[in-house]
Amino acid sequence: MKRPIPLESTRPESKRPESRHDDTDSEETASPSPVSTRNYVTPAGFKRLKDEALHLLDKERPDLVKVVQWAASNGDRSENADYIYGKRRLREIDRRIRFLTKRLDAAVIVDPAMREATDQVFFGATVTVIHESGVEKTYSIVGIDEADASCGRISWISPLARALLKAREGDAVVLRTPAGKEEIEVVSVEYREIS
Repeated sequence: MKRPIPLESTRPESKRPESRHDDTDSEETASPSPVSTRNYVTPAGFKRLKDEALHLLDKERPDLVKVVQWAASNGDRSENADYIYGKRRLREIDRRIRFLTKRLDAAVIVDPAMREATDQVFFGATVTVIHESGVEKTYSIVGIDEADASCGRISWISPLARALLKAREGDAVVLRTPAGKEEIEVVSVEYREIS
């Protein structure tokens, strides 16, 4: 019986020589969303992504280009820290701009404030739950690019959000965690503007 050949070995080798200053794109070239899903985002999340892209394009990148040009005019570039750091930072900024542009182009804006009243959990819901430990927490279910657990914003593809999706007020849902199963009770569901 033949063993399957790993995909990595069947790909043609890159023609571009590797540079010791190249940074990997692992975080930003791979889409954080599952294959063949839409990039759902709230209006506030879309605005944050757009503002970041515009800041990088209009402020940070032009300022850095001036520093790199000045550093290049100083002569020997091989030991010029301003030049080396500046070029590396320019690559990082350009990579982030490309990533943000792709995410903005694929965005499907869903405004939770415009959703009809319902007690069922969908994208954009702000859900108050009680954990088994008795702790009450509030989570807003948002897009992948705007998730921030410290602010109570969880991605719609996170395990907690997946457990909560389609549940109603008063329902108990089971969250599977590495530590085991946890039962969570849905206390309230509301749709409002998420900041």
